[in-house]
Amino acid sequence: MSDFNTSDFMNPMKTQIWSNGRHLVRCVKVIPETHDVTTFTFSMNEPVMFFFKPGQFVTLELDIAEERVMRSYTIASSPSIPYSFSITVKRVPGGVVSNWLHDNLKSGDQIAVHGPVGNFNCMDFPADKVLLLSGGVGITPVMSMARWWFNTDSEVDMVFAHSARSPRDIIYAKELEYMSTRIDNFKMHLICEQTNIGEVWGGYRGYLNAHMLQLLAPDFMEREVFCCGPDPYMKAVRTTLQELGYDMSRYHEESFGATPVKDVERAEKHADLAELEDQEPKELVMLRIPEMEVMQQVQLDVILNEAAAEAGVNIPKACGLGICGSCRVKVVNGQYEMNHNGGITQDEIDEGYVLSCCTRVKSDIEIEV
Repeated sequence: MSDFNTSDFMNPMKTQIWSNGRHLVRCVKVIPETHDVTTFTFSMNEPVMFFFKPGQFVTLELDIAEERVMRSYTIASSPSIPYSFSITVKRVPGGVVSNWLHDNLKSGDQIAVHGPVGNFNCMDFPADKVLLLSGGVGITPVMSMARWWFNTDSEVDMVFAHSARSPRDIIYAKELEYMSTRIDNFKMHLICEQTNIGEVWGGYRGYLNAHMLQLLAPDFMEREVFCCGPDPYMKAVRTTLQELGYDMSRYHEESFGATPVKDVERAEKHADLAELEDQEPKELVMLRIPEMEVMQQVQLDVILNEAAAEAGVNIPKACGLGICGSCRVKVVNGQYEMNHNGGITQDEIDEGYVLSCCTRVKSDIEIEV
């Protein structure tokens, strides 16, 4: 007899929605983009939908040299892929945070982030035709926008023009090429200031100027403009558009400047509260896995898969959403709370099995893996 239940099928997945505040996230991927740019992807230990407005940013809360350091980075990924989010970071000579991230942050590490926040986004300024302009790592917010429109099969007409120092410095080069070959409403133009010895380059050369702008987007006067990059780049773009008579009320930019004071103050307040909470005694319970001779104290209410990881036991999981069933284990003794999304049958539950990715530990517990 089938365990399929129509009401279960019609119900939305049991997941939480991201909201502005302090969140503990785990790094799940570290992806080299260029010789000095890396993407870091994060998710939570239980299903959370990371919804945000493409173009917004998060503030990382890091402990560097025993000091709290806060630094903001634009979210480069799109909310159309909702169970994780990514930032893309350029290593800056002498940069405390960028170098720490490149040298230290690895898959499996947990950090705190604050957000998402930011007024620079494509949802608050809807348009049928857009011009996305970026320089260097300023590509991240406009890439988030482009990914959103691409993944949601939007009919927004996009012209994407990115300026890089040289061909080897083009971030997301292969993905941009892929997007440009898949849909008709995405036109990509790459501009390189210079080429290195041995590099072949057939694209635009030099710096974005009025003549080049009119070549790559002849109808730019009809487009909403979103721009991000170093200050000199954005100043040049603003000057060019103004001289050409563009309606600057339709121009939007995001700078690499300091995080808005109110957002910093909110993040600092949340970090202070979390620090006080961390100093309070935590209620601990015992995790036992006899077959592996494991006895480990873990925090009450922790996700079972995470508790096992703390004890040095890897319980494989695939979806992390309680759907696939690959993280199934048997609870021999103890109290727990499972919030799955259909990856386990009622017969299995009756036999004591749980999905460790979506099960919280509520007492001393013994499991078989």
